[in-house]
Amino acid sequence: MFEQMERAKSLTQNAPVDYLEIRLEERSSSSLSFSGRELDEIGEKESSGGCVRACHKGGWGFTSFNRPTDLEKAVKDAILQAKAVGSSVTALKYAPPVSGHFIQGEGENPALISLEEKLAVARSYNDIILRGKRVVSSRISYVDRAIKTYLAASNGTSLSQERTFTGITISATARDGVNVQRAYQSIGDHRGFANVRNRESAAEEVVRRAESLLDAPKINGGRYTVILDPKLTGVFAHEAFGHMSEADFISENPAIAAKMTKGTRFGSEILNIVDDGTLLAEAGGYPYDDEGVKAQKTYLIKEGLLSGHLHSRETAAKMDGDLTGNARAISYRFKPIVRMSCTLIENGKTPFEEMISDVKDGIYAVGMLGGNTDLEQFTFSAENAFEIKNGKIGGLIRDVILTGNLFETLHNIDRVGNDFAVFGGMGGCGKEGQSPLPVSDGGPHIRIQNLLIG
Repeated sequence: MFEQMERAKSLTQNAPVDYLEIRLEERSSSSLSFSGRELDEIGEKESSGGCVRACHKGGWGFTSFNRPTDLEKAVKDAILQAKAVGSSVTALKYAPPVSGHFIQGEGENPALISLEEKLAVARSYNDIILRGKRVVSSRISYVDRAIKTYLAASNGTSLSQERTFTGITISATARDGVNVQRAYQSIGDHRGFANVRNRESAAEEVVRRAESLLDAPKINGGRYTVILDPKLTGVFAHEAFGHMSEADFISENPAIAAKMTKGTRFGSEILNIVDDGTLLAEAGGYPYDDEGVKAQKTYLIKEGLLSGHLHSRETAAKMDGDLTGNARAISYRFKPIVRMSCTLIENGKTPFEEMISDVKDGIYAVGMLGGNTDLEQFTFSAENAFEIKNGKIGGLIRDVILTGNLFETLHNIDRVGNDFAVFGGMGGCGKEGQSPLPVSDGGPHIRIQNLLIG
């Protein structure tokens, strides 16, 4: 890549546009997956390429390429596009030039582990799943990837980054007649291969949860006091509020923009929601975003008040906001857009036991199976849940779906726990065809009053 880096840097100097950036990428990965007894996939891959983004008089041009010899042509094409479109004024928030080389990833490097050993680890978990008495199917997916990127920009940035991700998902499907239940655990971050070793107890727990759900009764719908576990808290922060905080979404939706005004009260003083890209060990962390802006911790809600939005250089200029380092792309084939990193509800002060102690009739919702959001309306499916009766955790229940209005629900959070945790995993966030982008979410237990459960 070194020769291309020097060429890229020279091409961005004295470019005949307002702004020009070139991003180069090299990627290597290994992956494997089991579906039941069958080994569906196993192999190693390498890929490389680059992209060019130009802006002139407010118009953007974007091209991507695979062959190194196409770099100059890609630059010309992007400049031509930008000049053909541009008709106003380029408005980009000033970003100081950055130079240097940054390595992200710790622990045991998966590149030094043989594919045979990776297969043996995954197979051992698959065998545990399939020993379940009522388990009818398993799914084990493993991946590691090493990504090297280089960014040269006309503002003087010359930045290279390396990151290594390792992850595994362990899933079981249990069945009793027409009753089918699923449980899973997904691990994935920048902590190295050791993070996927010794997960036998996790596989056993997945089997136990899937089979236990077969015997659990369905919930009776209605409005309840609901306590979310840290995983579901994080999903709520990401899906229901994080996307609402992305500045490109806000600027394109006047009705949402009117509601997402800084200083608006969205909850009590105990509520703090942040997006923090500086957590480099986590799946969603990174040193610099794909525009060369340093990752940072951004308060979205601070002490109940709307405090900030997530920005690219373009949206920061458009909305007169601060640069937050949230312009990200899943690969060189895509342009950077505003994306979350690690979206979290910060720790509170209430112990879990105290949180449930005065709940007479409530629900303890655990984990996440799926969900969707439609502007401020959300619907989430918990992996499982438990009744809360007279301050005590009761029996297991299933088919728990949480539905509500984001703004109303934020105001109904009346307790925030002191047991903060962060989660990554093999999945990711999707937006504008770019999926899965590695992200993290998390928080402590939180308690919500008057939440609709179906």
